[in-house]
Amino acid sequence: MTSLFITVKPTGGGVVNGFINTNPNTRKVRAGSLDVHPTEKALVVQYEVEASILGEGGDPMLGERKEGQKIIRVKSLSPSTDVGALARKVVEECRLIPLSRLPQVEHLLHYLQSRRPAEGKGQGVPRELTPFEGLEVGEEASISQVERYVELLYEGLPEKIRGSALLLQLARNPDNLEELLHNETALGALARVLREDWKQSVELSTIIIYIFFCFSSFSQFQAVVSHYKVGALCMAVVEHELRRHDLWKEELSKKNKAVPEQGSLRRDQEKAVRKYRSLLAKQEQLLRVSLYLLLNLAEDTRTELKMRNKNMVGLLVRVLDREDPELLVLVLSFLKKLSIFLENKNDMAEVDTVQRLARFVPCDHKDLLNLTLRLLLNLSFDSGLRTKMVEAGLLPKLTALLGDATHRQVAMWILYHISVDDRSRSLFAYTDCIPQLLQMLYDHGEEKMDIELISFCINLAASKKNAQIMCEGNGLKMVMKRALKMKDCLLMKMIRNISQHDGPTKALFIDYVGDLAAQMAAEEEEEFVVECVGTLGNLTVPELDWELVLREYNLVPYLKDHLKPGSAEDDLILEVVILVGTVSMDDACAAMLAKSGIIPALIELLNAQQEDDEFVCQIIYVFYQMVFHQATRDVIIKDTQAPAYLIDLMHDKNTEIRKVCDNTLDIIAEYDEEWGRKIQSEKFRFHNNQWLDMVESRQAEEGEAYLYDNDNDRTDLFYSADGITPGDGSISPDFYNDLQSQNGEDPPAG
Repeated sequence: MTSLFITVKPTGGGVVNGFINTNPNTRKVRAGSLDVHPTEKALVVQYEVEASILGEGGDPMLGERKEGQKIIRVKSLSPSTDVGALARKVVEECRLIPLSRLPQVEHLLHYLQSRRPAEGKGQGVPRELTPFEGLEVGEEASISQVERYVELLYEGLPEKIRGSALLLQLARNPDNLEELLHNETALGALARVLREDWKQSVELSTIIIYIFFCFSSFSQFQAVVSHYKVGALCMAVVEHELRRHDLWKEELSKKNKAVPEQGSLRRDQEKAVRKYRSLLAKQEQLLRVSLYLLLNLAEDTRTELKMRNKNMVGLLVRVLDREDPELLVLVLSFLKKLSIFLENKNDMAEVDTVQRLARFVPCDHKDLLNLTLRLLLNLSFDSGLRTKMVEAGLLPKLTALLGDATHRQVAMWILYHISVDDRSRSLFAYTDCIPQLLQMLYDHGEEKMDIELISFCINLAASKKNAQIMCEGNGLKMVMKRALKMKDCLLMKMIRNISQHDGPTKALFIDYVGDLAAQMAAEEEEEFVVECVGTLGNLTVPELDWELVLREYNLVPYLKDHLKPGSAEDDLILEVVILVGTVSMDDACAAMLAKSGIIPALIELLNAQQEDDEFVCQIIYVFYQMVFHQATRDVIIKDTQAPAYLIDLMHDKNTEIRKVCDNTLDIIAEYDEEWGRKIQSEKFRFHNNQWLDMVESRQAEEGEAYLYDNDNDRTDLFYSADGITPGDGSISPDFYNDLQSQNGEDPPAG
């Protein structure tokens, strides 16, 4: 059975039932409005009592009118309660509610039944901003008493605090915001008091800003906050409080430096510390509510831009030195929101944000750590800030978080961004990051790997020291086995990066050359074959018998076929060219390739790809390798037009192409006199043209200098298509005389 409790509470300051000489015939009760309680499961009935004292003749001699309210609590109201039956019971037991109001009572009970329970002492207040200590008053606010609370705002400081605290009780119930919004007197008075007295009382400032925060929590009410310029005032409050905090710390530091020789001095120090902590707690309440209000207003990007222009980022970063976890979580949320814009990110780079964030990695507060990591992730898109993260010692800290399932993903994203930079990549070798990543690769089994994980490994493999660590033990064997089994292109790309490093690492690949070569003839997916061919092309290992590999896997036809323009994607054709260059280092292989007619195929490809510097450079490198060997040298020089192409390219704008051409042509000139004369003649012609261009350029510069040096009044001249003319546009006779003298003619008579 639903319990019902009915109490009468006067709101006018007197005892409703305590009239002198009253009786039922002289006491009138009028029912007023009916509404739900803002925070409890209860109905609130407003009423008015009129009492009169009668004279001897029965006429009224003295009258008094009082207002009151009745609270009808229905604590056991639940989703299964029969609201209709409960409404009838309320009307029967409360004489202030006439039977005609039964439908209204039932409607209000339905609302209470569906209303979410209040959080803390308010209804609908965000969890991030719970009620502050010391801001409560020993009175329950009523929406009907708003005018009385506003009157308190015109009195002394204690009354202002009390009046604003009562208004805060109402504002924390979203159901009251609409009515308060239309009370311009109340909002105007609150804004005025905040503007005039915010430096006088932290408590008063906190309460009033809290009221406007309640409005800012709803987009449709944010306009009223902007109308009263509360946002700009909050920024001034935050800046002022941060300056005050710096002064407190300085004063406390001076007292702590004093030598506590006497007991009284030690007591003064302890008293100063207690006072500082008390002030700090109140100040952080004010900072929290002010920053939360600003965060709500920053939903509008125009408002956010105004905040940025007033150094919002600088203020927030200064708060990062605090210790209050709730305040820090709020500040980090704000900074994370701001960091998605380039201008704000640049502001954060200027105020050492990364260095201040480093102390939170790791920390025991889960939300604080998560927000710190996500802010660092946003900042890690900037190369300069990535460098600062490394300098701040975050690399080993983030690596340690790879073992935490909660934060592993975000930590890996940040580390991946750091691994993009060549300078930072090698530093991973001094952490335990690589063994953890390899273990993650093994743990995936035959499942598809996370793209972030394998991309991270690909970047790290580009460092020689990292690659050596990856190959330790059975590392290379395990990775190679999985890549070949799963035909995993990205894993093979990681292997290809490992294979590019000179030294003992390349020698480890000799055992897998056959497996890689087999992929070329197996008609695997082209993207996977590209990585296999690229890996083979990196294996410039003297101990490797390339002739045996070419014969056993019949690779020569494959290589020749894939040198034809359009035979495959350009990526694969380029890797085939590189592999041909690697194989051609072996004398027997070079002869085998030359006999197969691969050189004309390379020349044809050179014609087709002459605009692609990478193709041109790699094809010329193949020629360079082949002219080392007698058999292929003769084919290159006598049977092909390769030397002619090399002569055409010897003055290419690409430095690498010119370098390879010069080296190749020097070898050709040494072994063939005819081509040697052609090469020498071309070099002379080129240098001669350069010398002539230089002389002509210098003469032109000297002539121009002579002209300017001998004409001190350049502003009177203008330039025309014919030469230099006076300002009036006429041609000077001396111009013709000088011109004809230069041509060996006599000047005309004057």
